[in-house]
Amino acid sequence: MEDVDTFLRSTLPRLKEADTALHNGDASPRGMMWSHKDPVTLFGLALSNQGWGEIGPLFERLASRFSNCTSFEYDVVAAGLSGDLAYIVAIEHTTASIDGSDPQSYSLRVTQIFRREDGEWKVVHRHADAYEPTAERVGAALTR
Repeated sequence: MEDVDTFLRSTLPRLKEADTALHNGDASPRGMMWSHKDPVTLFGLALSNQGWGEIGPLFERLASRFSNCTSFEYDVVAAGLSGDLAYIVAIEHTTASIDGSDPQSYSLRVTQIFRREDGEWKVVHRHADAYEPTAERVGAALTR
């Protein structure tokens, strides 16, 4: 049986790679991290949806707005695992450009739930909200 430390060692590098790529304009690594089997849900800072048919295109649209990611880090607050479900609660710290502007730093509070599918952990839910005022401005910019 896998323990939480093993789950984190295998999952965090993949998450960091996928989210750095998203903030550099490439949604495909994030798409590979996510389950394409319902139920999947996203309650994002700026955009929300459910079902992979809606979430996949939303990630593409989001990635098209980002570039020049100079930093992406996770501070894990809590994590757990039980059978084929796991979760990570973290603060995400990102520095990236939106629509070609100068890179700006912001932080999000994020909870992600994972389901093991064919031996691989896939995200099935993400909830993110502003951790500080700069993130609120980023969220407003992304909804324009």
